[in-house]
Amino acid sequence: MLAEERFREIQKYVESHGTVTVQELTDLLNTSESTVRRDLTELHKRGTLIKVHGGATTVGTSVRTRDEELSVRRDRNTEEKHKIAAYAAELIEADDFVYLDAGSSVDLLIDELNEESAVFVTNAIGHAQKLLKKGYEVLLIGGKLKGVTEAIVGAEALESLNRYNFTKGFFGTNGVHPQRGLTTPDSEEALVKKKAMERCAQCFVLADSSKIGQVTSITFSDMKESEILTTELKDFSYKKYKNIVEVK
Repeated sequence: MLAEERFREIQKYVESHGTVTVQELTDLLNTSESTVRRDLTELHKRGTLIKVHGGATTVGTSVRTRDEELSVRRDRNTEEKHKIAAYAAELIEADDFVYLDAGSSVDLLIDELNEESAVFVTNAIGHAQKLLKKGYEVLLIGGKLKGVTEAIVGAEALESLNRYNFTKGFFGTNGVHPQRGLTTPDSEEALVKKKAMERCAQCFVLADSSKIGQVTSITFSDMKESEILTTELKDFSYKKYKNIVEVK
């Protein structure tokens, strides 16, 4: 296969999948990894895709490696986040034992809470303070406090989570992608999210429309393992997934 033919095949595959690995392209083209990497470098130079570690993404897909401060994220897409938060709050029932993940979307959920008998566990100091002010029983896991996201992480946090069995868990994410799953830029937060999800009977992910189709550096869960709460989907290809709920 000539180089330009490979370029067309690679471009078509990347555009249909959003994010791809070198191995996927090697299998597709029946060629060597070194050839695929050279092709990706050339297409990256042409500006038709973005070459990332281990593969490539479409130009419209952002692969971020750092998280933003909570105060910045809290003020972004607030109308969508409020709609999602209000819907999520209605899912909490009497006597639920609920895990609340750190993050701006979950923070807004607390403002919408009405169920008085639920008990909450969180890895976010800000969440714990808000819950306490509203009169809820709240448990804060131990561990290392991160300055940027105000989340508690680390080995002690993972050990703390092992003792709990949650009826429901509500999580934030930086990206939702069918192949790359649910992602975050921070490896420590990814481990805590993954462990907390394992301890939940039901998992709900709060993701405004800006997160759909995005990929960041660390995957913490498969996209299909949780119910994803978002607003109107702009990418119709996601409408086929039954676990994605469009909140009106």
